[in-house]
Amino acid sequence: MARNKFDIDETLETPFDIRHLKRALVYAGKYKGRIAKALMLSAVAVIIGLISPLITQYAIDNCMKSTDDIPMLIACAVAFLLCIILSVIFTKIRAKMMTQVGQDIIYDIRRDLFKHMQDLPFEYYDSRPHGKILVRVVNYINSISDLMTNGIINFVLEIFNLLFIIVFMFFVCWQLALVVLAGLPVYAAVIFAIKNRQRKAWQAVSNESSNLNAYLHESIVGVQISQIFTREEVNAEINDKLSKAYRKDWMKAVACNNLIWPSTDTVAIITRGAIYGVGLLAMPGLSLGTILAMGDYCARFWQPLMNLSNLMNTFINAVAYLERIFEMLDEPVTVCDKLGASELPKIKGDVHFKNVTFRYEEGIDILQNVSFDVKAGESIALVGPTGAGKTTIVSLLSRFYNINGGEILIDDSNIADVSLHSLRSQMGIMLQDSFIFSGTILDNLRYGRLDATLEEAKEACKVVGVHDYIMSLKDGYDTEVSERGAGLSQGQKQLIALARTILSDPKILVLDEATSSIDAKTERYLQNGINHLLKGRTSFIIAHRLSTIRSCDKIMYINNKGITEAGSHDELMAKKGDYYKLYTAQAV
Repeated sequence: MARNKFDIDETLETPFDIRHLKRALVYAGKYKGRIAKALMLSAVAVIIGLISPLITQYAIDNCMKSTDDIPMLIACAVAFLLCIILSVIFTKIRAKMMTQVGQDIIYDIRRDLFKHMQDLPFEYYDSRPHGKILVRVVNYINSISDLMTNGIINFVLEIFNLLFIIVFMFFVCWQLALVVLAGLPVYAAVIFAIKNRQRKAWQAVSNESSNLNAYLHESIVGVQISQIFTREEVNAEINDKLSKAYRKDWMKAVACNNLIWPSTDTVAIITRGAIYGVGLLAMPGLSLGTILAMGDYCARFWQPLMNLSNLMNTFINAVAYLERIFEMLDEPVTVCDKLGASELPKIKGDVHFKNVTFRYEEGIDILQNVSFDVKAGESIALVGPTGAGKTTIVSLLSRFYNINGGEILIDDSNIADVSLHSLRSQMGIMLQDSFIFSGTILDNLRYGRLDATLEEAKEACKVVGVHDYIMSLKDGYDTEVSERGAGLSQGQKQLIALARTILSDPKILVLDEATSSIDAKTERYLQNGINHLLKGRTSFIIAHRLSTIRSCDKIMYINNKGITEAGSHDELMAKKGDYYKLYTAQAV
């Protein structure tokens, strides 16, 4: 079912696609006012900087003929220095302004991406290594930060800079200006030859970075299992293989980038030499000041081209990351509120499955035409072999996946027609692996009900028998717990999770192996809390230990894509069917 593995990434388009840059510019449009101001400051800085060669020309041609010209020469020197200072000041102001704009754009992209992630269905996360999702949210967005901070404005600035230089060159000497421009076709041919290689190289780096991050994430999450099975050396070899692949592609990409500056420098040196040659040999009437000024402009002419080439590197690199970011943003939210979805009113808890069919993959049905009715307040146990569809049924009830056929009703409302928030806010789900978030214990208890008081949280904890333990901690309910509840036992996490569920006060309760992997004492506390929670609520209980579900109002045996048996414990035992065989096998 997985779309890719840690060592195989999705294949996206290979040609340079300008649409990704255009899409990124949409985010920049929000700040067009500040960008325009920065551009104006940059233009002023460029014009001021281009005046300095004219000052040099004037000083050489008019102020160095006699000692009487020394005051004017000093004035030229002061004017030259002032031009440099003003140019630097305006450039610094512009840089600060664009840094702020760029970070605002990055914030907007990261915000939209995270919000979209929260809405993506379970199937998206089921089909991808989580490390590859993380690298898009963190690494790739950070990688485009330079593009959004300075890349866009610098690109426009360098274009303007180039045009201003050409104007000044033609103003000083149009013949030598043509000599400089004669190097452009050669330069363009070299750059375009390199561009495609750059694109493919940086896309390869993007893929290898994604693969490496995915494996690192998997290794961190599974470090205990790795140590149990002494996999350290094998894992190190896999990591080494992925790291070498990343290094190899990175070096190829950098090698492509490094072809730019020597090419630019070579053409610049040749054209500058041509200026001096043509100016001194072919144009004897040309003043020395004019030749030196044109030499200065020639050096300045190729600098923006060098900068534009480097910016093209940045764009090429960024597009390799942008296509991954936008691929994630474009992932459809298949489980969402339909247009005109109504709010589910306060429910009683009646549940109706009518000919429900569901599949994770096309052509492979997990459930086929499943139908059953549950009255409000009833407790339903789902049993059967692993993979038969027990968890799938309760996931469909919470609408974590869309059904492929039939309909599911709560009371008289089709869950496909109501908002997800109004549906899920009236349901409570407790899993085998109870996730505890980083923060205080009280934060975790209030996770599904932010307005709960401390006293209400304490009462919920007293019901499940975990209050005394929490109070024994140094900071009580304000005790900080780390990610996934590190430092808490499995039983303590289960009890806190159950208290969290009690505090949310759901009308429909789902317990998926909630009492597994805990000791007998903790199970007694947990069962007491569950019994309290079950009162007056519709409940669905999945358990492999059949002794824990004997008292349920109805037991449904799930197998062969549907319900093969249904009834009370005594009724099913009397049938001596699938449930009887499973129960007696456990009793042995």
